[in-house]
Amino acid sequence: STMEETDREAVATAVQRVAGMLQRPDQLDKVEQYRRREARKKASVEARLKAAIQSQLDGVRTGLSQLHNALNDVKDIQQSLIDVNKDWRQSINTIENLKDVKDAVVQHSQLAAAVENLKNIFSVPEIVRETHDLIERGELLQAHRKLMDLECSRDNLMYEQYRMDSKNTHDMNLIHTYFGDMQKLSEELAKQLWMVVQRSLVTVRRDPTLLVSVVRIIEREEKIDRRMLDRKKQTGFIPPGRPKKWKEKMFNILERTVSTRIEGTQADTRESDKMWLVRHLEIIRKYVLDDLLMPPPLLGGEAWVDFLLIYFNFYMNVIQVAEQKLFRGTELNSKCVNCLSSPLKSKTYQNMMGNAELSPEVDVNSLDPLISQNVVDQLLSKYMSTLTSNIIGWLRKALETDKKDWIKETEPEADQDGYYQTTLPAIVFQMFEQNLQVAAQINEDLKTKVLLLCLQQMNSFLTRYKDEAQLYKEDHLKNRQYPQCYVQYMIAVINNCQTFKESIISLKRKYLKMEMEDTLSISHANMDATLDIIAKEGCSSLLDEVFMDLEPHLNELMTKKWLMGSNAVGTICVTVEDYFNDFAKIKKPYKKTMTLEAHRRVVVEYIRAIMLKRISFKNAEERKEGAERMIKEAEQFRFLFKKLAAGSGEDTEGLCDIIEAIAEVIKLTDPSLLYLEVSTLVSKYPDIRDDHIAALLTVRGDASRDMKQTIIETLDQGPSQPNPNYVPIFKEITVPTLTVPKLLK
Repeated sequence: STMEETDREAVATAVQRVAGMLQRPDQLDKVEQYRRREARKKASVEARLKAAIQSQLDGVRTGLSQLHNALNDVKDIQQSLIDVNKDWRQSINTIENLKDVKDAVVQHSQLAAAVENLKNIFSVPEIVRETHDLIERGELLQAHRKLMDLECSRDNLMYEQYRMDSKNTHDMNLIHTYFGDMQKLSEELAKQLWMVVQRSLVTVRRDPTLLVSVVRIIEREEKIDRRMLDRKKQTGFIPPGRPKKWKEKMFNILERTVSTRIEGTQADTRESDKMWLVRHLEIIRKYVLDDLLMPPPLLGGEAWVDFLLIYFNFYMNVIQVAEQKLFRGTELNSKCVNCLSSPLKSKTYQNMMGNAELSPEVDVNSLDPLISQNVVDQLLSKYMSTLTSNIIGWLRKALETDKKDWIKETEPEADQDGYYQTTLPAIVFQMFEQNLQVAAQINEDLKTKVLLLCLQQMNSFLTRYKDEAQLYKEDHLKNRQYPQCYVQYMIAVINNCQTFKESIISLKRKYLKMEMEDTLSISHANMDATLDIIAKEGCSSLLDEVFMDLEPHLNELMTKKWLMGSNAVGTICVTVEDYFNDFAKIKKPYKKTMTLEAHRRVVVEYIRAIMLKRISFKNAEERKEGAERMIKEAEQFRFLFKKLAAGSGEDTEGLCDIIEAIAEVIKLTDPSLLYLEVSTLVSKYPDIRDDHIAALLTVRGDASRDMKQTIIETLDQGPSQPNPNYVPIFKEITVPTLTVPKLLK
């Protein structure tokens, strides 16, 4: 059925191909051509098919031939195995007959060893005595050579006995007992070696060959230990007393020696001497250099380098442990931390040791840090904690010292530009600078931490500074005669604020990276705000001082005495100018503020005097005289504050214009125009309240109650056109309230 399906598929494919060839009538002419082409294709396919079948047949023929050869080989091998098995069975009896020969060979081997060691065996007591004498004379290399010979004889005898009969402990003990004195010799020699090792630091200078001999003896013993351990793995036998591990013992003794040497350098003056740690580390440095700078030819080659590295590692381990004990519970000052800066910063021990002779012998990159990172972190953490406490204490002490200056009877010092100042900013920032320089020598991270700490403490300090300045002002108000130089020292406090601002910027620029700037922007803004508050409150307290002196003269304004020709304003101007001679010692940003505020307060007090209604003009003549006097005094104020503000570039005339505008209302002779004049005043200064207008009309003295009420009610409906630069001034001025309801009735 499969063949039939294949035939059907072939016919269908052929029909499809023929249909594809004969789709047009003109293609019928090419039928013969198509037939020949298909015949060629068929012949080609049949040829390839025959070739493939022939190849398959050849492969099968070859495979059958190889299988036939393999079968013959297997039969030959099988026959050979049968022959070998037959021969082996026949030879078993022969092997058993050779057992006596084998035993004879073993016995012969043992006897040969005994004969070989016979001379040594009989001479053991004599060799022991000679070895003992050599040890006493200090000839350690020769003594060790003889000891090695004795041990070799004993070990060979015991090994042969072990091979012959490993369970025969009696013979083993007999050999061990016979060589018993040899074990004592070994212990005696070891004692001498350890004495030399303990005194190696002295010995290497007096008799270096002795230390070399000790090291060579220990190296020989190490080789024997290794050989014996290898034999134990193969045979299970190891001589008594092995491995001796003398090299390990030597290192333990060396480590104890180094430890004792380091511990012996600790200063007894730890409590009284602040620099004890620096001295202690310097002594250690000298000891390490003295001990490690031994002449290389003593040991030579790799042995010297190995010995040096081991010795150096001992020193490192001992120093690390010793320093951890030393630093525990220690308060570290900046000089002590500074002495650690070299191993913290440096990658090489050459810098720390200060000697280049060691560097060719040692790959410093393979050595661990002298002080571990954990200890360094603990030290720096403790240093930061101690520094925090110290800075708080230093700042508190600096402020207390500065406060004592505030009550002196002599003026504060002035800087090169003549501005009053105290030493507080210089002391504070000198302290910050010193600690930042120490931190910068150690690493960048610590420098940043110390800077953040300084600015953080500065923030807290400025709050205390503000409180102390306020208390200073309050104490002065209790008795204005004390302190004598209150004004001058308050000026110095104000100037210090500007110095603090400049110093903070300078400190950040010098010690803070640009990328860290944002982290301190809030803190910096807080400090600036606090300093501005201190300066502002200081300026305010100085102006309070001025106006307390001006109070009796301000009380004369707008009174009968004033109208009759009082010189109150002249006295006010002289007093203000006198105070401002001292205020000239205030630095520019704050001096400018002071001048503007003084001008403003003078004008406010003058207008307040008008609103207090101390006088009510009786006629047009008095109104004219009073108004002209007000205009004249406004001009005096303008001239004064223009003089005080010279060079500041501020226009201070606008404030005095208010006084003149009020004078124009009072001066007006035609009452019918009074509403127009008052409305002009209100449009310029829209913060004027009804009670201000009522008080002003009362001072004028010719407005009836109804007129006042009509003007006030009409003004409420009018538009205002204030100057865009006008700062409200009337809202600060209150009018005695009792008269307002009376006027409006």
